[in-house]
Amino acid sequence: MTMLTAESLALIDQECAKYPAEQRQSAVMAALRIAQTEKGWLAKDTIAYVADYLGMPAIAAYEVATFYNMYELAPVGRHKVTLCTNLPCQLQGADRIGAHLQNKLGIGFGETTPDGRYTLKEGECMGACGHGPLCLHNNHQMHAHLTPESVDKLLDELK
Repeated sequence: MTMLTAESLALIDQECAKYPAEQRQSAVMAALRIAQTEKGWLAKDTIAYVADYLGMPAIAAYEVATFYNMYELAPVGRHKVTLCTNLPCQLQGADRIGAHLQNKLGIGFGETTPDGRYTLKEGECMGACGHGPLCLHNNHQMHAHLTPESVDKLLDELK
């Protein structure tokens, strides 16, 4: 199984401390996020390691990882850009931003640039409908009110 660093395990322990000791598995979403941050994506053996660490069946952790779209089950680029393509963002120009991103990066949704720098994804509602169109960078940083110019600036900053 894929081991995690002591730093990642300490972060998982902090998440586990939020729950009663017999409910460590309640921290599974946070633990998977921490593991993904360290590894870049979640291989089956990494998921199994997290499950074992939390004292739960590997299949239960795998069910969580496959249900939520923020977990990556295959390698992704160093910079994952997830564009919200739900209706409110579409009405604010997400289709135009998506076309611009695809043209600029030379890839489609669900693809990674040949140099491994960028992966482009479509995302569901990110809960900031009044700020669309928007995207998430590596599941952690939101960029709102996107324009082709702001997208170009963002991509330049990520180089």
